[in-house]
Amino acid sequence: MTGERLARAVDTTLDRTIAPGYSKVGYLVRKALPGWPADPSPHALAGRHALVTGASSGLGTQTADELAALGAHVHLVVRDSDKGRSVQDRLVATHGDRFTLWTADLGDLAQVERLATGIAATAPPLAALVHNAGALPAQRTLSPQEHELTMALHVLAPVLLTERLLPTLDGNDARVLFVTSGGMYAQRLRDDDPEYRRGDYSGTTAYARSKRAQVELLPRLQERWEAAGVSVYATHPGWADTPGVLDSLPTFHRVTGPVLRDLHQGADTTVWLAAVEPAPEGGTLWHDRRQRPVALTPRTRSTAAQVDRMWRWVQDQLDLPDRAA
Repeated sequence: MTGERLARAVDTTLDRTIAPGYSKVGYLVRKALPGWPADPSPHALAGRHALVTGASSGLGTQTADELAALGAHVHLVVRDSDKGRSVQDRLVATHGDRFTLWTADLGDLAQVERLATGIAATAPPLAALVHNAGALPAQRTLSPQEHELTMALHVLAPVLLTERLLPTLDGNDARVLFVTSGGMYAQRLRDDDPEYRRGDYSGTTAYARSKRAQVELLPRLQERWEAAGVSVYATHPGWADTPGVLDSLPTFHRVTGPVLRDLHQGADTTVWLAAVEPAPEGGTLWHDRRQRPVALTPRTRSTAAQVDRMWRWVQDQLDLPDRAA
């Protein structure tokens, strides 16, 4: 067996056994194996613009930091303006005045519309749009438009924001990236109950279901947006040590703490996909710089009809035409 074939076998074993592959051990082992994809050029995004949602902490801040290190002017979308200004000040001290702060609660689709209007009116063309904002509510929570919050924040808002920013992305070899979660592997697509109206509500299940929906919709979104020259991806960061994990999953954080990835390891593939040339195949899921399967067991594999129903639901909620504008 050649070195690269052996590396692929080790990589796949890490991926399928979950815990080793999602921990910092998986990242460090993969990076040391033959065939680890090369880093983007140090100035890959020089003079270009990128936008990161959920940029006030954790993976969002780290992603903004690393995109700026590659030369990008980064637009920071935050919900809390005070936290956002603090992060912006810190990043400016490191990279210079190449950050623009935007404030919006992305769980509110009316605020998403206003945000998109503001960005489209004032921002130069975007090279990367990173949908990182997320939440894991303990109880079933409704958005102002009365959508279950995780679906509003993780699916409806990113699709709507991208749709409204297509003129800003068009013709720019742009990358749209959904930061998803390996937890989605435990859930099947619930096209029959996208708003989680049935059964006892679980925040972790709702979160995983919404992330499953993100990933299943990737091919539909790629088909829809590729005419604008956009490539669409989802990345899952593995088990990263973020404030969100500490706040929402304290027991998980306590048990896995010694093997959690640092923020750089968690953000690595998102930043890599935003900047590497040429752009990899779109409509795909990635982890540790390699394309990954969408489902690991027959129980969680979706049919084309199920994905079509989920996409029709998204279209209906957002009043989207069959073709992107």
